Amino acid sequence: MTMTSAGPGHRTRLQQSFRDVMAGVATPVSVVTAIDGDLPHGTTVSAFASLSMDPPMVLVSLDRDSDLLKLVRRTQRFGLNVLGIAHTRWALAFARKGGAGKFAGIPWQVSDGVPRLPGTEWLACEVAALVDGGDHVIALGKVLVAEPTGGPPLTYHRRLFGTHAPLSEAETDQG
Repeated sequence: MTMTSAGPGHRTRLQQSFRDVMAGVATPVSVVTAIDGDLPHGTTVSAFASLSMDPPMVLVSLDRDSDLLKLVRRTQRFGLNVLGIAHTRWALAFARKGGAGKFAGIPWQVSDGVPRLPGTEWLACEVAALVDGGDHVIALGKVLVAEPTGGPPLTYHRRLFGTHAPLSEAETDQG
């Protein structure tokens, strides 16, 4: 069934259907960070991806009205802390509203000029461009530092946290 009506309820239905489709897409979970003086800021995102290998670049989607985006605009730097399965509590803490209070009880350090959460896959980035994208802004980041940890990733799928597990050979032969 496709929705082609442009009536008053169409936009609301389309947005809900879009939200439901996107919930079916497994995404990695990360915390984007920036710093204002010595005050750290961060937010949980699942909308980020690799963009380029030469030069190494990523893209991350930030809410247009977020304080973090304002800080990233001003400082032209951000950190991307890719969370592992042990970091579910951090994902929830940084998903809520609350500015610097999100860091309460969570270890962090300044690394490469931005806040870094220990034990995460780490990218320190310089803003290459900011691109409008509806109610979000896409930050294109030139990667300055990349440090892998190799642990199992934290993923988000069907509004639940989980992780990736490889298929067994028997499962892949069923096609």
